[in-house]
Amino acid sequence: MDSSISPGITYPLGASITPDGVNFSIHSKSCSRMELLLFDDVDDRAPSRIIRLDPVQHRTFHYWHVHVDGLVSGQIYAFRAHGPFDPDHGLRFDGEKVLLDPYGRAIAVPKAFDRKACARPGDSSPYAMKSVVADLSAYDWEGDLPLYRSFNKTSIYEMHVRGFTIDPSSGVEETKRGTYAGLIEKIPYLKDLGITAVELLPVFQFDPQEAPAGLSNYWGYNPMAFFVPHADYASVDSPLAVLDEFRDMVKAMHRAGIEVILDVVYNHTAEGNEAGPTYSFKGLENQAYYILDGYQDSTGVKRSQYANYSGCGNTLNGNHSVVRRLILSSLRYWVEEMHVDGFRFDLASVLSRDINGHPQANPPILWDIETDPVLSGTKLIAEAWDAVGLYQVGNFFGDHWKEWNGQFRDDVRSFIKGDAGTVGTFAKRFLGSPDIYEHRNREPEQSINFVTSHDGYTMNDLVTYEAKYNEANKEGNRDGHNENVSWNCGVEGPTDDPEIERLRIKQIKNLFTINVLAFGVPMLVMGDEMRRTQLGNNNAYCQDNEISWLDWSFLEKHAGIHRFVKYLLEYRSRLPERSDPNLTLTNVISRSQVQWHGRELHCPDWSDQSHSISFTIPTADSWYHLIFNTYWKPIEFELPQVPAKFNPWMRMIDTDLPSPDDIGDGVEIGDKLSYLTQARSSVVLLARRKQRG
Repeated sequence: MDSSISPGITYPLGASITPDGVNFSIHSKSCSRMELLLFDDVDDRAPSRIIRLDPVQHRTFHYWHVHVDGLVSGQIYAFRAHGPFDPDHGLRFDGEKVLLDPYGRAIAVPKAFDRKACARPGDSSPYAMKSVVADLSAYDWEGDLPLYRSFNKTSIYEMHVRGFTIDPSSGVEETKRGTYAGLIEKIPYLKDLGITAVELLPVFQFDPQEAPAGLSNYWGYNPMAFFVPHADYASVDSPLAVLDEFRDMVKAMHRAGIEVILDVVYNHTAEGNEAGPTYSFKGLENQAYYILDGYQDSTGVKRSQYANYSGCGNTLNGNHSVVRRLILSSLRYWVEEMHVDGFRFDLASVLSRDINGHPQANPPILWDIETDPVLSGTKLIAEAWDAVGLYQVGNFFGDHWKEWNGQFRDDVRSFIKGDAGTVGTFAKRFLGSPDIYEHRNREPEQSINFVTSHDGYTMNDLVTYEAKYNEANKEGNRDGHNENVSWNCGVEGPTDDPEIERLRIKQIKNLFTINVLAFGVPMLVMGDEMRRTQLGNNNAYCQDNEISWLDWSFLEKHAGIHRFVKYLLEYRSRLPERSDPNLTLTNVISRSQVQWHGRELHCPDWSDQSHSISFTIPTADSWYHLIFNTYWKPIEFELPQVPAKFNPWMRMIDTDLPSPDDIGDGVEIGDKLSYLTQARSSVVLLARRKQRG
C-alpha cells in the first residue's frame, strides 16, 4: 500500500496545499472509478504517476478525495473518470480522456494541445491541458483592495487584453505585447483618456482552436476553466507566474484609480455539442453540468444532444446545485483572490433557465449571486438576453444587476442616422430609458449605455459601411448581424472625399456625445476614440490579426476624435452628483425639470417627420442646453434666457466645428436669442451661476 497517500477530505474542492502535501477533491456522482494523474512536465505524453482512488476510502457521497504527501505548488495534475458511456441517458464517461479539475487555479498548456484529438477516441494525455497546484498565499497585494466606485461615477472601456498592445505600433516591449504586463504599460494612456473602469473580454482560460480551420478564437467566449487566467495573455511561460502577472495588472490598475471588470461566460463551455471534445465537465458528470435536450423515438426518451441556448453548441446547467456552487465559488475567487471589481455576464438570461431549459422567475443561481455578501460591493452587469430569443432588458432579475441596454444602441444609431420616427425614442434613451426601467424604481445607472461593442461594427465602421464584410471568417459572410442600423455617409468603405470624411467625423462625434452624456453608465470600446477599423467585419471573433488589433498610429491620425472623447469624459466627471444616491430614475427626471423644445422654445416636434430636438436641464449651479439636429439642413433654434444670477451661455460642444473648436473649456456666445445648428450636428451649451462677491 502506498504510504504517501491517505483518504483526504472532501472540502475544499480542487487542489489544496497542506503542511504535508496536497489534498484533492472532485465531484462525480455517476463515476465508478477515479484516477488522479501526476505529470512531471507539461509536454509529457503520459503521467509519471497514476493514483487510483478507492471507492471505499476515497469517496464520500459524490465526492472523490485523496491527500498526497510531498506534493508542492507547481505540481501538474489531471483526472480520469471511468463510468458508463451512455449518451441516451446523458452519460459520456471516457476513461481514456484526461480531465481538467473544474476548481483548478492554474493550467498547463502542452505544445501538442489539440482540440480535435480530445474529441477523437483514444488517450488524450499528450494533447490535453492539465491543471496545476497553486499556492495563492505568497503574493503580496501591498494593501490593495477593490475600489468600489459608484456606478454614477463610472465610465467603462471595453477592451481585449491581447488586441490592445499586440500591434508593434503600441510601442510596448516586444516580449510584453498582447499580455497583462503589456496592459500595465498602457495604464497612463487609459488614465489620461479619463475612463474609470476597463471591461476585459474573457480572460478565463479558453480554447483558441474553437474556430474555423486556419483561424483562432480571438474573443475567448469558449471557457475551459472558470478559475484560471488565460495563459497566452501572460508574458511568461510558468503557469504560476501567470497568476502573479494578472494580479500585478489588477494592482497597477487600482493604483491608477481604474477598476477591473471581467466579461465572464457562465452560459456554455468549450466542449461544444455531442461531437465536441472532452476536456473536463463532459467526462466528470455530463448530465449535471449541461442542459440536455430530450427527444422521443420508438425506444423512449433520449438525452444524447445538448440544448443550445448559447448559440455555441451547449448550455451550462447553471441552476443545478453542483454548477451553482461552481459559478459562485468562481465569482468569489476572482473577487477575494484576484481583487477584480465586477463582472459583465455574457448571455446572462441563460442563467434564468431551469435544469430543463425553461425560464423561471426566481432562478436559484441568480439569487445566490444577488445575495452573496462577498459579491455585495462588486459591479454586476447583465447582457440580458440569450441566443434563442429570451430578451429580459428592463426585466432582468434582482436589485443588484445593471443591464446592457441594446435598445439604447439601436435607437441612438437610428436617430443619428436620420431615420424617421426616432425623436421620441431618442429622448427616452438620453434620459435613462424610463420606458424600460421606470417601473423598477431603479437608479438612473440601471442602463449601461453603448453605441458599439466588441460584437458588431466599430464606431468608425458604423459610419463607413452599410453591408458587412465577414468573408475572412470563412463562413460565407453568413455570420454576424445583418441589421446594423449603420450609414456609410454616401460612400461604401474608405474614401478620400473630404466632405464624406468630414461628415463621418461629425457623426462619430454626435454618437460619442450622446453615449457619454446620457443618463446611465457609458461604455466605450477599445480604439473607437481613434477610429479603429475592422474593415467592415462585424463579427471578428476569429480574427487574431490586424483586423482586430489596435493600430496605435491612428492616435496621431485621428487626434481630433481622441481629444473630443477625452474632453467628453472630463465633462462627465464634473457633472454634479446627486444629493441622494438612492434617488430613482423617476425622482431624478422629476427633479431635473427637463424642458423640451423644438425650433421654438417649448414646442418640441415629436412627429415621425421630425429630425431634431433640444432640451434644457436646469440645476442650482448650472443650466445645460442640448441641441440635436439630425436633419440634412441647418436649423435655427431659439435659446432660453438664463436667470440674471447666471453668466451668459457658453458653447461647450458643437460637433460641426473642426478640432479644437468642436469641444473645449467654453466659448461665450453672448446674449444670443438663437443658435444656428448645422446639419447633422450636436450642440451643448452651459450657463454657470455667477460667483458671489
